[in-house]
Order: sequence, then structure tokens, then C-alpha cells
Amino acid sequence: MSKMDGRNQSMVSEFVLLGLAHSQSIQVLLFMMFLILYLLIVSGNIVIMVLITSDPHLHSPMYFLLANLSFVDMWLSSVTTPKMITDFLRENRTISFAGCMSQIFFAHCIAAGEMVLLVVMAYDRYVAICKPLHYFTIMNLKRCTGLVLTSWIVGFIHAMSHLVVIVELPFCGPKEIDSFFCDMPLITKLACMDSHDLDIYMNADCGVVGVTCFILLLISYTNILVTVRQSSKAGASKALSTCSAHITVVMILFVPCIFIYVWPLKIIWLDKFLAVFYSVFTPLLNPAIYTLRNKEMKNAMKRFINNYMDSKRNF
Repeated sequence: MSKMDGRNQSMVSEFVLLGLAHSQSIQVLLFMMFLILYLLIVSGNIVIMVLITSDPHLHSPMYFLLANLSFVDMWLSSVTTPKMITDFLRENRTISFAGCMSQIFFAHCIAAGEMVLLVVMAYDRYVAICKPLHYFTIMNLKRCTGLVLTSWIVGFIHAMSHLVVIVELPFCGPKEIDSFFCDMPLITKLACMDSHDLDIYMNADCGVVGVTCFILLLISYTNILVTVRQSSKAGASKALSTCSAHITVVMILFVPCIFIYVWPLKIIWLDKFLAVFYSVFTPLLNPAIYTLRNKEMKNAMKRFINNYMDSKRNF
């Protein structure tokens, strides 16, 4: 036992990320592709935040929550994507122990916070459609702010529950991670101990957040759809359009996370694909889904462009 104690994480000061590909030509192609995607993610989510904060027509609870979702999405991608992009051009793809722990903490903090935020957005739609006369009383600014803060608190607690366990694990080699970022299930495999009980704990911890949020979302949207069936055709059409966008976002975030952290399939190439999907494509699809399908966002974009052009002409 004393031998193991001496060979703690200080023996491993950095980890080696094997990345997504080994071929130089493929890495250059992936570099270009993910650089473009990341620039689209950042610019797309910034555009949504600017439109919502600057346009008085969008100063409503739903768009307040959407602006927060864009903020979260931008950082969800930023935790791992910039490092992945720069690693495509490097031969020595390493990450320090502290950097690795930071990636795990922020990835889980932001992802769990986003899951709770999606539940809050579903609740907002439930109140708007099922209790329209009391909507602005129930979803006032104070309550919306409190619900957003709750999502961050849940994310922080969830991430800390992982970090306090992982940071104390004994790492004595090997130190290669078969992914493009420090992912929790891959790190536990590198610990110099039997990780079976730890894996169960991690799966259960992720399940509490992921499955609970998923069930709450299903309940909210079921109630919405039941109410919509009994309402007018015009109202039902608008509600279904909004809800279908929300449900799409929910599926593209929750399905990959559930199969990585709650019920892992343990297929390396599939885990990599799912990790790329929720860390890159989810933050990219959210702006597209919410703006391309949303008439008010399109009108806000036109007003913003017109105001900008008018100000340039006046200048």
C-alpha cells in the first residue's frame, strides 16, 4: 500500500491526447473543418445574444432564457474545441494535469447547467401555453434570473462531485487518453486502482442530473402537447413549431451524454463521435434551430441590419 501511496498523481504531470486521427492529411482537413465550425459557433451565439439584448421586441422571458442558452453553448464548445483545433497542428499533443482537471470540471459544469436550463426553458413554454393569462406573473425577471442561477449552481455542484474524487486518484502511468480532450470515463481508466466502483458512482452521478432532467422535459412537453391538441389550430401550429425546435435541441444534447456517461457503450470510435457531437455540433445547431425557425429572430436581424445601415449612412 505504501508503494502505491508513493506513486500518486505527482508521477503524472501531463497526459497525452491521441486525438481523432493519426494521418497528417486528415488532421489538416479536420483542422480546417473544426476551425470553421468553431468560428460559426462563437459568431452565431454572439449574434443571438446581441440581438436579444439590443432589441426591445425580444425582451421577454423566453428570449432571456435563449440568450443564456447561447452563452452556455458558446462556453460548452470553448472548453474543448480550441485545444482540439490547435492539437491538429502539433505532433506533441499533451495537456497538463491541472489543464486536464479543468477540462473535466468545466465540461461537466457547463453541460449539467445546460441540461437544467433546457428544463427551465421547457417550463417557460409550459407556462406560456398551459397558463397564458398568468405567464408574465409567473415568469417575471426575478424568477427567470433565479432559475438561471439555479442551473449554474446545479452544474457547479455536479462538476465538483466529480472533481473532488478524480483529483485524488493515484496516477502512475500509462498517461495516454484516446480522445481529443480529458473525458471523465477515460481518466478513471488510467488510475492505478480498480475503477469498477468509481465507474458506477460516476454513472449514477451523471444519471441523477441527466435522467432527472430528461424525465422533467418529457413531462413538460407531454403536458404542452396535450394542451395544444385542445387549443385553436393557429395557436397549436405556433406551439408545435416552438416545441419541436426545443425537443430537437434536447435530443441532440441528451442522447450523446446519456450514452457516454450514464449507459456507456464502451466503443471508442462511437464515444469520440458522440463527444464531438455534443461539444461541437450541439452548440452549432442551437443557433441555427432557434433563428432559422423563428420569425421574431429573423425580424430582429432585419431591424438590426437596417439600423446599422442607417447609422452608417448618417455618419
